Amino acid sequence: MTAAELLDADADADAEEELQAWQTDRTRAPTATKIVVAGGFGVGKTTLVTVVSEITPLRTEALMTQASADTDDLSATPEKTTTTVAMDFGRITLDDDLVLYLFGTPGQQRFWFMWDDLVRGAIGAVVLADTRRLTDCFPALDYFESCGLPYVVAVNHFEGTERYEAEDVREALTVPDRVPVMIMDARQRIPVIESLLALVGHALDHAPE
Repeated sequence: MTAAELLDADADADAEEELQAWQTDRTRAPTATKIVVAGGFGVGKTTLVTVVSEITPLRTEALMTQASADTDDLSATPEKTTTTVAMDFGRITLDDDLVLYLFGTPGQQRFWFMWDDLVRGAIGAVVLADTRRLTDCFPALDYFESCGLPYVVAVNHFEGTERYEAEDVREALTVPDRVPVMIMDARQRIPVIESLLALVGHALDHAPE
């Protein structure tokens, strides 16, 4: 099969997906950017990547078993039955020629060894936080501070929980003033896109000249 035939086959397979301008115009090369989505266990990383991805997202979800009962705290998310064991992956095109590739990290400590590989080449990270268990996002905050990767904090406001102001969360997490903090809902596409745009802007502001 020739390269042209392979391209035609791929196009037929993705017929249901809306093509972007850069995908149909071979003279335009998009700017590809990698972003990491991190945070504690069950905070909504998979949901965020899924709701915003313009392609069918890659999800490495596995059923939770009794073997993890002593390490995975389900008190805030009792209906959770699966967990990410490798990564989530999705793609979204912003501003015509800017393509963001999203990599969601696994939240449990036993999977943290993967972070170095997932973060390599990223321009920044979105750290998801749950106000019912803010301490769960401290490892991610410490990690990105230590490696110098730009990040923003996005509080995933769960239904039925008390809503806090962004500055209250900043103070509770001792997040520096230079880091954007926002309140959003990982189930809603527009707030997620706004969070990603905030990260891109923040990363550009702190990029080397």
